[in-house]
Amino acid sequence: MQRAVSMVAHLGLRLQALPSALGRPLSCAQDVLRRTPLYDFHLAHGGKMVAFAGWSLPVQYRDSHVASHLHTRRHCSLFDVSHMLQTKILGCDRVKLMESLVVGDIAELRPNQGTLSLFTNEAGGILDDLIVTSTSEGYLYVVSNAGCWDKDLALMQGKVRELQNMGSDVSLEVVDNGLLALQGPTAAQVLQAGVADDLRKLPFMTSAVMEVFGVSGCRVTRCGYTGEDGVEISVPAAGAVHLATALLENPEVKLAGLAARDSLRLEAGLCLYGSDIDEHTTPVEGSLSWTLGKRRRTAMDFPGASVILPQLKGKVQRRRVGLMCEGAPMRAHSPILNMEGTMIGTVTSGCPSPCLKKNVAMGYVPCEYSRPGTPLLVEVRRKQQMAVVSKMPFVTTNYYTLK
Repeated sequence: MQRAVSMVAHLGLRLQALPSALGRPLSCAQDVLRRTPLYDFHLAHGGKMVAFAGWSLPVQYRDSHVASHLHTRRHCSLFDVSHMLQTKILGCDRVKLMESLVVGDIAELRPNQGTLSLFTNEAGGILDDLIVTSTSEGYLYVVSNAGCWDKDLALMQGKVRELQNMGSDVSLEVVDNGLLALQGPTAAQVLQAGVADDLRKLPFMTSAVMEVFGVSGCRVTRCGYTGEDGVEISVPAAGAVHLATALLENPEVKLAGLAARDSLRLEAGLCLYGSDIDEHTTPVEGSLSWTLGKRRRTAMDFPGASVILPQLKGKVQRRRVGLMCEGAPMRAHSPILNMEGTMIGTVTSGCPSPCLKKNVAMGYVPCEYSRPGTPLLVEVRRKQQMAVVSKMPFVTTNYYTLK
């Protein structure tokens, strides 16, 4: 979900072919990087650590990037995503606060239901993407990007102060927990062995607090960033290593790092903030119109509504699309051209798909070129090659929904 600093070199499949920069090897700057509760655990398990959004995180472990990617699709993998910003919004006016900042309908969420939403500015630009859960414990649980940590926290804290000064009942707490993502088709089976709750009753984008492998006070949310079934577990920091160790005892589970996480999310058609969407992208341009709550559209009461809503009626210059091509992999910043050779857009993320054995990418093109099947050209290494606009996700998603 967030941009990193630069590339790391050859790791099985060359990381230059991944959809975005994944981090830089650690050097003298290491002492200023933040560490998750699993930092020593990563080193002990062969994690290759890189700098990512101000944190020291594993880009991969002993297995190759492609092996980790495919293991996630076929079994399940454990990712450390503790760098994400976790917050609680409390008080009677918590929904009022959140709806003053995001485009989604937070008031309609059922207890323990969550939704992907977007912070927007008055120009309609996306400040960040985030998941908001309305918990049965009476607060909103919010997870947003590490790369936007300072910006997001300042945005929410500023709005809290503003509403408090107007007499509203609202407050914010930063949650100092670890966050582990268990992702893949066997994730629920693995997790079920360590919880008393019936995970068959926990569908996609719902959440519950439970004890997990002996660690109490964990919030388990059925979601992830891979397109597979899975969960994200907010775990008290002191229990993070115990939980990770317990999960790894199951042979279905292997550790995976930033490299696999990035290629998995690209196959699933999921945006990386700072690459595929940013403050200069509107939800409509980013093909994220579905995040705009119906009631919010009618009320026109979210930041940037006067810019965003007219775009729903077709008044938009460009759209995010999927692209597929043979030959050399498309990379971020690769020019996109029409068949006459005129540059019409730019690739924002791209990599070889380990599952499809083809090159996949996202990018922005004018609306008239956005229909799936439209032939285009991309310029890679100063050479033009054929590409075609493709539907996303590139690989079918497998989210768990109650039938």
